[in-house]
Amino acid sequence: MMNQARSLLSRSLCDQRKSIFQGNFKAGFTTVVDSSKDVAKPSGRVFAPYAIFKGKAALSVEPVLPTFTKVEHGNLRIDRRGSVMMTFMPASGERKYDWQKKQLFALSPTEVGSLISMGSHDSSEFFHDPSMKSSNAGQVRKSLSIKPLADGNGYFISLTVVNSILNTNDRFVVPVTTAEFTVLKTAFSFALPHIMGWDKITGQAGTAAHGITSLPKTDQAHLSLEWV
Repeated sequence: MMNQARSLLSRSLCDQRKSIFQGNFKAGFTTVVDSSKDVAKPSGRVFAPYAIFKGKAALSVEPVLPTFTKVEHGNLRIDRRGSVMMTFMPASGERKYDWQKKQLFALSPTEVGSLISMGSHDSSEFFHDPSMKSSNAGQVRKSLSIKPLADGNGYFISLTVVNSILNTNDRFVVPVTTAEFTVLKTAFSFALPHIMGWDKITGQAGTAAHGITSLPKTDQAHLSLEWV
């Protein structure tokens, strides 16, 4: 029954992401479709977040691919590197989560590498200021902490967001099992060259062949509103 409930929650989460990010994100990993069956093929957008649902909060992760700018002779130059977007949502009831109160934390390639390299007794902590190098610096501070459980069989992943503008202090704590953390590390290892844009350099073009597309330039303004 619990697995069925989580499956329904995962589908609900994907449906909500479609309505919120429709036309803004074109990132994700493709799924294999058997052409011999009468199944609709993806039309270009694939929503495939990995979600972990726990009692007090839920965590969803997915890649955000880099953007590129065309330069002379038809070449491409990276405009903005991608990230792994972590979305935290507080529980609003039994097996219910409040999407409207979500908080985001975008892991850079180096931060992704730190998480991948973690051992069973290692800890990591990352600090972000979404308005760094601007007049609004320090008004919103985010801290992501990953600490091992005492028995070494998992981790606590916690996010603290202090917003001095709204006078709020939000904290999310999601305990993850060793198996769940292994999924995160494996997925992050696969995503890393893609969020760096290196898949294009090596010829593993992040297009139809791998079901991964880059974010159009027209969507950059919207993305900047949630870049954390």
